[in-house]
Amino acid sequence: MRVLAAMSGGVDSAVAAARAVDAGHEVVGVHLALSRAGGTLRAGSRGCCTVEDALDARRAADRLGIPFYVWDFSERFRDDVVADFISEYQAGRTPNPCMRCNEKIKFAALLERALELGFDAVCTGHYATLVDGEHGRELHRASDAAKDQSYVLGVLTAEQLAHTYFPLGSTPSKALVRAEAEERGLTVAQKPDSHDICFIPDGDTRGWLAERVGAEKGEILDRNGEVIGTHEGAHAFTVGQRRGLQLGVPASDGKPRFVLEVRPVSNTVVVGPKEALATAEISGERFTWAGRAPETDAFDCHVQIRAHADPVPAHAVIGDGAVTVTPQEPFEGVAPGQTAVLYDGTRVLGQFTIDRTVSAVPAPV
Repeated sequence: MRVLAAMSGGVDSAVAAARAVDAGHEVVGVHLALSRAGGTLRAGSRGCCTVEDALDARRAADRLGIPFYVWDFSERFRDDVVADFISEYQAGRTPNPCMRCNEKIKFAALLERALELGFDAVCTGHYATLVDGEHGRELHRASDAAKDQSYVLGVLTAEQLAHTYFPLGSTPSKALVRAEAEERGLTVAQKPDSHDICFIPDGDTRGWLAERVGAEKGEILDRNGEVIGTHEGAHAFTVGQRRGLQLGVPASDGKPRFVLEVRPVSNTVVVGPKEALATAEISGERFTWAGRAPETDAFDCHVQIRAHADPVPAHAVIGDGAVTVTPQEPFEGVAPGQTAVLYDGTRVLGQFTIDRTVSAVPAPV
């Protein structure tokens, strides 16, 4: 099998490429340049796809004895990931750029080019498992629950899964991957994992957004619509946030308040008690299935709303062009723009972007 190994410059993708070579595949390494700022440097565990990462990927490929290339996907990344991130915040939603990158870049743009060049599959260092079932290929959780990345892969379609290769999915722990990298003489064996948003390496999301969408003062309201404070820009707030509210009016019960809603049209932020974050229902019109679609329009499942959140038992209904999910116990702090991934046991059924939420605690009249 001809395999294109996406090599980020980290230990996971390097070991994944090495295992593809060991399996007897014809492997070519490729690093994706996602920024045209040539001087971009890595800051510890922040950021990825930097100059250092490209050099680390090249050294790993040289060690494995495979061809290596750098492909410029910066324009596509800017349009499909960064621009989407900005527009979602402008609309008062909370986006997940890692989901968009997997959907639009690694398993769309990259896979499309790989297939055009005659490759059979794209190999990555994601921790997830592929199972060839009776009805086609299925995406399942990794054996290492702590490193499982099936959530951020929930956007993959049946066609994409058919040309995907995850050599690390059955590895019991990240420590074993690092030990293997040491044994193979890979210099990235102890390289820190990347965290935060890769295109905001300093971690200052609020400042980064302010430079691009502007910051305009607005009002902070309670659930009754009373003004209890002001803010410097609604884009800086996300549902569930507690810190940085700077409220001028204390709560009657003395308890802290949390962001419940961001209204970009009126540039207002609504806050309330923690219990008001409980969400009884979520739904979304932008959904895809990871392989075979559910056999019925109503089914029980587990739903995960964040990369490291616990899955919640729920009931899902497909109808009127949307997927609607009702959890057995309310979700906490769900924001429009987040991704809900549906599971049947360890298998990923599919995902949808949350467009609408229904609070389990109605606002006072």
